[in-house]
Amino acid sequence: MTDGSALEAFAEQMRVLRRECAWKREQTHTSLIPFVREEAEEVVEAIESGDPAALCDELGDLLLQVVIHAVIAEEAGEFTLDDVARGVIAKMERRNPHVFGDAVATDAAEVLRLWNAAKAAEKAAKAAEAQEQAGTS
Repeated sequence: MTDGSALEAFAEQMRVLRRECAWKREQTHTSLIPFVREEAEEVVEAIESGDPAALCDELGDLLLQVVIHAVIAEEAGEFTLDDVARGVIAKMERRNPHVFGDAVATDAAEVLRLWNAAKAAEKAAKAAEAQEQAGTS
């Protein structure tokens, strides 16, 4: 595991690119949709090829998409790359109670059941929150 300094350096590089590169500056979440799809498909192709170097390269391209979207959101005051990381850390803790909590899972099927139960609970909580907000508007 790394200390995160390369990831932060990459995020800072993207901030510079957003300021200094006309094309990157003009991009939005919506305009980048085709690139997210393309890069995700290229990751799949690299996995299927069995070539670790190709996979590493394609994961970098997919990471670029994550970082540029986070920087765009940061510029808009919506969220940061750290917020993305904190969110996924919290999600992994919620969805893996057999590792980070008191639940017990003795096989992969039980892990999947716990994951799906946690995901369903999250979805229900979001729906209840949305309904509550709609009722107060």
